[in-house]
Amino acid sequence: MLYKKVFKALSLTSLLLIGTASADEGMWQPHQLQEISGKLKKAGLKLDPTQMENLDQFPMNAIISLGGCTASFLSDKGLVVTNHHCAYGSIQYNSTEKANLLKQGFVAKKMSDELQAAPGSRVYVTESLTNVTDKITGSIAKSVTGKAYFKEIEKNEKVLVQQCETSQDYRCEVYSFHGGLEYFLIKQLAIRDVRLVYAPPSSIGKFGGDTDNWMWPRHTGDWAFYRAYVNKNGKPADYAKDNVPFEPKAFLKVNANGVEENDYVMVLGYPGRTNRYRTAQEVENQFNLVYPTAKRYREEYIDIIKSTASEGSEARIKYESTLAGLANYAKNYGSMIESFHKGDMLARKQQELNELQVWINASKQRKQKYGKTLSELSTLITEGQKNQERDLILSYIGRTNLMGVAKRLYRLANEKNKPSTERKQGYQERDMNRFTQSMERVNRRYDANVDKAVLLHFMAQYADFPASERNTTFDQFFGLDEAFDAKKLAKKLDKMHSETQLDEESVRLAWMNKSVDEFKRSKDPYIQFAVSQFENDQKLEQQAEELAGKLAQIRPQFMNAMIAYKKSKGEPVYADANSSLRITYGNVKGYSPQDGLTATPFTTLEGMLAKYVAGDHEFDLFENIRSAITNKEFGTFKRESLGSVPVNYLSTLDITGGNSGSPTLNGNGEFVGLVFDGVYESIIGDWDYDPKFKRAIHTSAPFMLWTMEHIDGAGNIVDEMTIVK
Repeated sequence: MLYKKVFKALSLTSLLLIGTASADEGMWQPHQLQEISGKLKKAGLKLDPTQMENLDQFPMNAIISLGGCTASFLSDKGLVVTNHHCAYGSIQYNSTEKANLLKQGFVAKKMSDELQAAPGSRVYVTESLTNVTDKITGSIAKSVTGKAYFKEIEKNEKVLVQQCETSQDYRCEVYSFHGGLEYFLIKQLAIRDVRLVYAPPSSIGKFGGDTDNWMWPRHTGDWAFYRAYVNKNGKPADYAKDNVPFEPKAFLKVNANGVEENDYVMVLGYPGRTNRYRTAQEVENQFNLVYPTAKRYREEYIDIIKSTASEGSEARIKYESTLAGLANYAKNYGSMIESFHKGDMLARKQQELNELQVWINASKQRKQKYGKTLSELSTLITEGQKNQERDLILSYIGRTNLMGVAKRLYRLANEKNKPSTERKQGYQERDMNRFTQSMERVNRRYDANVDKAVLLHFMAQYADFPASERNTTFDQFFGLDEAFDAKKLAKKLDKMHSETQLDEESVRLAWMNKSVDEFKRSKDPYIQFAVSQFENDQKLEQQAEELAGKLAQIRPQFMNAMIAYKKSKGEPVYADANSSLRITYGNVKGYSPQDGLTATPFTTLEGMLAKYVAGDHEFDLFENIRSAITNKEFGTFKRESLGSVPVNYLSTLDITGGNSGSPTLNGNGEFVGLVFDGVYESIIGDWDYDPKFKRAIHTSAPFMLWTMEHIDGAGNIVDEMTIVK
């Protein structure tokens, strides 16, 4: 197989010292499984690790990406399971004030009842991973630096992607590992007819709401089901009534017994980002400035939406998904900050860098190769931190819908004057289908009153920045270069929102085909805004590319030195998560969050009922589930050791964002639940691994099946799956 041949040719930097890693630490690439096979077997894996390296073999070919979350196939008819919060946008998309599927849930009793997912929804099936480091950076002359180096990388990536994407049925991307030390081309089948099959009501799927988010004990039924459809020839196709269910090469069997304490479990998925190799300088900046500021902005954003759009209104429904995302990361950042100030991570990071420099200086050869690496990296990091406070608040201002829509449309008009391969990524011909769908779904997440309120709030804060730190072009358009006048700004925003036509889908789609000159002649105030900002935005982008190019040269040097240093000490080295396919493994296990407290690894239905508060949207439960729990109607899903049905459980798995929706498998590769969260104390694990606190939270397969059969009337979906005991 091509996959095996590729990884036999890996560079020495990828031949990592796996054997010394602590039992459950690390998000491993598929080709590394053979090297850690002993640890996997000892932990409880019954499958052949060599077989799991192959993407064409079970269980790897049952694992899929949704482009931000993970999912998996649970039947031979394209049935897909993921987290409820991963399908939240599609549930919201199909909700109205009269038929609020977020609140009441949804079950398709037959395939013809299934609902089209939100525009742009995709199921990505990974087919191959190829090491392309030589083709990305190997051909770049040593004399090339800065922006030119960045452009060379970008050009080489585009060439490889174009060669890989033989049709719109495939999506190919080049992923960077170890800060640009290695690059891999990943090819995925892109299924674009995705339909909503089943979602429990939010009283189950989001039980506990923001209060319980990142907390233990947890009692959340965080699951939902999609189905992938293709045309009658088995090829990906746009939504059509006569499309047929996709037939995957493999799907997971569901183990109705779930897991017991100490059982082996593993998660296969697409973790987003970790930062375990960042410098002390970057850590200090992130935890003392970026996270505290971003947390405050998110909390203010939430308050504005809630105060502007009343609960249950059409406007609030449009922003429910936005609210969930804002609240999730506001709490995430809070835990990060708290854990950082309690611990000694910064001191350990600085000590590690000092020791690395001593190790470099101890060898004439190493000193010649890496002697200036740390100081040069520090200089570039400092450069990158200039104006970050301004850029951060402008990014929250830019989160409003019409600003981003107008800028993207005008950028498209400019990019379309170039050949597709020379355009900026996101504006090439390969991107047009997704671009169109993004324009189609704007109104599902937009309300003019909310948009204006958010803009007014954050622009007032931005106006407090010293004039020397602000964006002059932005200030001139909104009159912020004069004394700040809230009433005057509010009047301008009212005028812009009343006169723009970009809140109409047909208008947005029409602008996709208009010329730069037509944009410049437009009287639409948001189009005028985009035109006025373009030249300065391009200047800022070029500055960013210059810095990115320099970092793309120095960061790999740093990682090369760090890898060699850690290997000399017998320490584990694995690539930071980067949204590519990874495997993490461990065991079902509780933990002690603080002195005197021990958290057991399971929660039960009785615990869920104990949290019930009538009328509280976070802890409300429909009468049918309250009655079933009270009367102990547990059927065959009762766990004798618990005297009830297990709801959620803990494991020692090393996960992060992007793992949401990942299937949890037992030693036989059977589905035993979904991972959906981590405990509060483990959130800082994106930066610093601590085996005492690193715990993942899973929803259990028995709870899923019990709810589907006894509560939501989704027995037809259970019947479609292969259930084992």
